[in-house]
Amino acid sequence: MESFLVSFSTVAIAEMGDRTQLLALVLAAHFRRPWPILAGVLVASLVSMGVAGYVGAHLGQYLTPARLDAIVGVSMIGMALWALKSDSLEGGSAQPRSGNAFVATSIAFFVAELGDKTEIATVALGAAYPSLLGVVSGTTLGMLAANAPVVFLGSAFSSRLPLKAIHVTASLLFLALGVLFLWRAYAHW
Repeated sequence: MESFLVSFSTVAIAEMGDRTQLLALVLAAHFRRPWPILAGVLVASLVSMGVAGYVGAHLGQYLTPARLDAIVGVSMIGMALWALKSDSLEGGSAQPRSGNAFVATSIAFFVAELGDKTEIATVALGAAYPSLLGVVSGTTLGMLAANAPVVFLGSAFSSRLPLKAIHVTASLLFLALGVLFLWRAYAHW
């Protein structure tokens, strides 16, 4: 259960103001069809987080608990710094309003997640926790929890988000998680 809760909260926090959340906003404003967009987010997240968690789980076999906690702690502190950087979308939406919102979202989210902080966090969490199912389901549902309000509220939501405050709060939460994991690593040594 810990793997699910930590994974869920890590990705839900990391996703606040992230480029994929901004992508969800653009897709929602463009297609105005929330359910296919959320289905696309789900499919892309399951694939992306599943692969990332699997890679992390296999890397985790070669590390001691102290090293795993240290790696996760350092990665969380790195994410704290990364969270301070605001993401933005460049350019406009060149897609026509007609088309398949599900396919467009699935492809766009999968590509946008490649090397993203939530995917990197999933690799680290997959290495840290023995429950791959807990990590993948937590990160996937965290992604949905962060993006669902944006998808349903569309463009009206974007102008009211205090992105700077969200980034600072997320950064502080990641910093706290990083310190916790580093403390656990220290306790193992």
